[in-house]
Amino acid sequence: MGKITLAIHGGAGTILKANHTDELEQNYTAGLQEALDAGYRLLENGKSSIEAIEASIKSMEDNVLFNAGRGAVFTKKGLNEMDAAIMEGKYLEAGAVTGVRNIKNPVSLARKVLEKSGHVMLSGNGAKDFALQEGVEQAPDDYFFSKYRYDQWVEIRDTDFYQLDHKEDNLKHYDKKFGTVGAVAVDQNGNVAAATSTGGMTNKRFGRIGDSPIFGAGTYANNKTCAISCTGHGEFFIRANVAYDISCLMEYKGLSLNEACNEVIHSKLKAFGGEGGLIAVDQNGNHELCFNSKGMYRAFKNSDGESSLAMFGE
Repeated sequence: MGKITLAIHGGAGTILKANHTDELEQNYTAGLQEALDAGYRLLENGKSSIEAIEASIKSMEDNVLFNAGRGAVFTKKGLNEMDAAIMEGKYLEAGAVTGVRNIKNPVSLARKVLEKSGHVMLSGNGAKDFALQEGVEQAPDDYFFSKYRYDQWVEIRDTDFYQLDHKEDNLKHYDKKFGTVGAVAVDQNGNVAAATSTGGMTNKRFGRIGDSPIFGAGTYANNKTCAISCTGHGEFFIRANVAYDISCLMEYKGLSLNEACNEVIHSKLKAFGGEGGLIAVDQNGNHELCFNSKGMYRAFKNSDGESSLAMFGE
């Protein structure tokens, strides 16, 4: 039996201890721990990496603290539109959804796309029709309502601003972070998988889609190299093709997981203004929690008895 490892993230950005009350820090700690436990328990019991990461993501989608599922932010029109992706590394099978509404757990719909649709990515009303066909659990609008998120939106809804949740500017910020959740894992059979889920940007317009559901940009998995889930300013991660770039550095240049992640996040991405981070695992159970922002909500656990949970830039 091979080494098992699970890593998760709950977003990156200007995450500073000074901006967290003791209660808020405790709540994030509890949320991350619950998500880590939900996935790792399955790995310990011999389940697949894809089952484990779906469980971890669902836990965070159900937690209003995270900008995914129940805690999704509001668009320019005052709606909650969500994206999610999931990919496994053995056969490179993948499924993603974009711009979906009223789906309780978008990551589960993405997995249905992988397994049942014959396609890789579904969007909007088509994704909703597929969800109804497959019996994916729905939720009413008020399930996704959070006054915290609503107040974020009200502050900028009459402007052309969209909120990246991390920049220091003249607007009051309730949440100075990139809101995305992700999970990566390697199971006892050496199969890796990655998943990412998000509500996107506050006040986003024109059906904007970030990097999360785009394979090779925000999400990627390949047994030959690694599994990656990203969080950051999505436009930069798309332009840099971050997740696949790391995989390519490993496959074609022979870099280690650590070397490849650091090269892309701290050098290539940062050189043209990209900010954020990622989590990664490889087939041997190595992991990376890499970011160039002030902080990233993150945790990992493996079968060597190692684990950690952190938020700030320590």
